[in-house]
Amino acid sequence: MNNLNTARLILREWKQEDFVPFYRLNSDPEVMAFFPSILSRGESDELAGEIQRRISENGWGFWAVEEKDSGRFVGFVGLNQPKIALPFTPCVEIGWRLGREYWGRGYATEAACRSLEYAFVQLGLDEVVAFTAALNKRSESVMRRLGMDNTSRNFSHPAVPADSALCEHVLYKISRKQWGARRA
Repeated sequence: MNNLNTARLILREWKQEDFVPFYRLNSDPEVMAFFPSILSRGESDELAGEIQRRISENGWGFWAVEEKDSGRFVGFVGLNQPKIALPFTPCVEIGWRLGREYWGRGYATEAACRSLEYAFVQLGLDEVVAFTAALNKRSESVMRRLGMDNTSRNFSHPAVPADSALCEHVLYKISRKQWGARRA
């Protein structure tokens, strides 16, 4: 895979040295506020390994994001085919998870825009979805900035306990046509 570049970021394959900062963000209660729990070091490493494997198999996935200026690991942004059965699978989702110190800089939107370009131009996809806990207004804001539409088809995420406030998820989507019209 070739790196994907933006003005300030590099989206790339994962390196072993990404695992420690990835664990730091996965163990940060604020970063993980809209997930059922923080991750242990073993769980975080397992997730990073799975992401690496998928990129190796597909040539794309949740890419590691690096700041061009500093070379620091920011988190991940990219594309994924959910393995869990959801009301709208099969699909390709766009997602992100950044360290708290990188919030508010527009990095998620910048990297996600580049990921959508890859999805529609290189992969030729017709549609990309995004979903998050209904309480996660920051991620919903990113989805809207990407030009995604709220489908108004909220769903209960099967991996989240039914009695959890995080169970209800929103579903957004963008078509290749919508994406192309925004770029024109």
